[in-house]
Amino acid sequence: MAGTKIDPKIQYALWARSAGRCQYRGCNEHLVGDLLAGKTTGKFGYVAHVIGDVPKGTSGKGGPRYDPARSAALAGDIANLMLLCGGHHKLVDVDAKEDHPESFLLSMKSEHERRIEIQTAIKPDRASHVLRFGSNIGANQALVSRQEIFDAMLPDRYPDNDGRPLDLDMPGFSFDDADPAYWQALQANMRRQFSDQVRGRIERQEIRHLSVFALAPIPLLIELGRLLGDIVPAHVHQRHREPETWKWQSDGPAIEFSTEEPLKRGGAVALKLGVSGTVSNERIEAVLGAKTAIWSIAAATPGNDVMRRPGDLVSYRTILRRAFDRIKASHGEGATIHVFPAVPVSLAVETGRIWMPKADLPLRIYDQNRKLGGFVPVLTIEHT
Repeated sequence: MAGTKIDPKIQYALWARSAGRCQYRGCNEHLVGDLLAGKTTGKFGYVAHVIGDVPKGTSGKGGPRYDPARSAALAGDIANLMLLCGGHHKLVDVDAKEDHPESFLLSMKSEHERRIEIQTAIKPDRASHVLRFGSNIGANQALVSRQEIFDAMLPDRYPDNDGRPLDLDMPGFSFDDADPAYWQALQANMRRQFSDQVRGRIERQEIRHLSVFALAPIPLLIELGRLLGDIVPAHVHQRHREPETWKWQSDGPAIEFSTEEPLKRGGAVALKLGVSGTVSNERIEAVLGAKTAIWSIAAATPGNDVMRRPGDLVSYRTILRRAFDRIKASHGEGATIHVFPAVPVSLAVETGRIWMPKADLPLRIYDQNRKLGGFVPVLTIEHT
């Protein structure tokens, strides 16, 4: 016998809230197309009860999760209804109904409808082109998947260009990273790809905002930031280890940055950036000499997963901008800043972005190379 007839308006509202997709966690099957095509043997949606209904004209036991005190009142309530594909409707009502209590089903329904609400509430002007930079992106998508990108951007932004990223591929060269040709080739490759895929589209105003996802050696990330500069607004994302996600976290305090200015003024000029790790003065002096004037920006508690909040990027940019200005005022127009970075990837990109080509001193970027026994200069960022 048929159960309670559900008001068509309630059914339409449920279909709208679910965006025509199965609400079972992890499924998200699109259910509208088969209904429009009239394929009765294909996939189609079921409006299913969480708290089971009582079939009309019977005095027997109601449906799965039946509650004699609540079933009648909830039979046509949208809060008690889920949209499910055929497979999951059978799973929750027949094959594994004991594994699907009311609280579990309601949590899935709530998650799905909240996700749809967030995604459909994003305004058109919040679109952002995704820029990925890493090793061999074309052949290996391990850097960051499209789903990870989407999860990280919502609810502030959504992927433009149909979600297709702009990929800057860092190819695998036969050079060793101790060979200067290695860095020169990667730098030239990055500049060429950026010019071909990004710069022209920004100049034509096809790209109005960028969301940056990058994993690469720190010197190359600084160069990427230099290429980006402030020519277009950009959000730089950070890969977190715990939990493994690109979505910014809010589970920790703001980073306490400290700065130090040198007492020496006669030798080379160095800037050490100790946020993900520490860089000792001795390691720098081993490269540049004992008279080196060493400036410092450091986190009070350095660590690999220290970057958790986007607000820390803003703080870092402010402090670094001040440091560039102070160094130039102290050492003059003819100096070069030798940069020794131990920073998370997002701060590496921001280091390049904050550098002003017409105002700041040239940067000489160093990389730690175990084969060569310490820091070695690998890239130069200067006025072109």
